[in-house]
Amino acid sequence: MALISAKLTVFFEEPFWIGVYERTENQKLEVCKILFGAEPKDYEVYEYLLKNFSKLKFSPSVWTEKKVRKPINPKRLQREISKQLHETGLGTKAQQALKLQQQEMKTERKLNRKKKTEEEKQRQFDLKQKKKKQKHRGR
Repeated sequence: MALISAKLTVFFEEPFWIGVYERTENQKLEVCKILFGAEPKDYEVYEYLLKNFSKLKFSPSVWTEKKVRKPINPKRLQREISKQLHETGLGTKAQQALKLQQQEMKTERKLNRKKKTEEEKQRQFDLKQKKKKQKHRGR
């Protein structure tokens, strides 16, 4: 009996979203890399696969070890799927780190801008005071 399986993983690799489609048939693994621009929605990925499946260029097949598959309880399978969906991969961690850095830079810029405007206001105030004194003295 031939065991056929397919798996699509979408992840962020600077600066694009990439999909890796793996299919296994009779212990032969073939892989195809799909390049997405912006983060694709589920329906966009599905639509892309339906339209362009025949155009996908798979790698040469590689032999894999035969996995003994026991029947999996449907509830357990559902739990594993939801666990995989909520897992944060390496790209997501990197994204979170970049987002944190971006927020820190944003607050730093805000503080610098606020400090600059206060200094400018103080400079303008001092200049007005100086002009007042000069007028008062009659010079």
